[in-house]
Amino acid sequence: MTLSPDEIVYTTIGPVAITATLVFTWVAMTFLVIVSVLVTRSLRVHTPLTRGQNLLEAVVVMILDQIQEITQQDPRPYLPFVGTLFLFIVTANVLAIVPGFHPPTGSLTTTAALAIAVFLAVPAFGIAKVGVGNYLRGYLRPTPFMLPFTIIGELSRTLALAVRLFGNIMSGTVVVAILLSVTPLFFPVVMQAFGLLIGVIQAYIFAILAIVYIASGTTETDRRLRPPHEGAAA
Repeated sequence: MTLSPDEIVYTTIGPVAITATLVFTWVAMTFLVIVSVLVTRSLRVHTPLTRGQNLLEAVVVMILDQIQEITQQDPRPYLPFVGTLFLFIVTANVLAIVPGFHPPTGSLTTTAALAIAVFLAVPAFGIAKVGVGNYLRGYLRPTPFMLPFTIIGELSRTLALAVRLFGNIMSGTVVVAILLSVTPLFFPVVMQAFGLLIGVIQAYIFAILAIVYIASGTTETDRRLRPPHEGAAA
């Protein structure tokens, strides 16, 4: 039983191993690029709209609404990053129903890379909002002694984000494999549908957590930089 696509090595180029994780990551990205080109090449402002444009607009509106609800800010600056995260993860998970496809999100290296992207996005959005100097000074407030704890907190939630997605995808793969080996005639269709649902839910959860971390990071920066008397009045 293969627990991670990292275990499947197709070939090696020097010291670099071409694993299933790498191959199917590029497959998912290529699929997204092709679909994006096909959907966006005939965008219209007036009706009738194509089915692809209707679906695209529904996804974009859903993501914008979720960002707006969580951050209580203009969602447009966050849309490219959060939308890309969601679409990549949901595509990688949903394509798992294709025979022979190994979802790259079942690899800890992939989920760690996605979590690191979120980890870097938090200060990036914070700096874009208040500037480099103000953002860095925010780490030293209300007291410089809190700096180590603030850094540890941000690192730990990044680790939790990576392990959560990896564990859920890997455990789902293991459960499906066990059930298929026990009752191969009954469970395939049911478990494929179940895996499809779980993949979409996990992509949604990861994107929501990314929004929460980014929103909390920018909000916390504002709170730290706010003068004491202003914070008391609020």
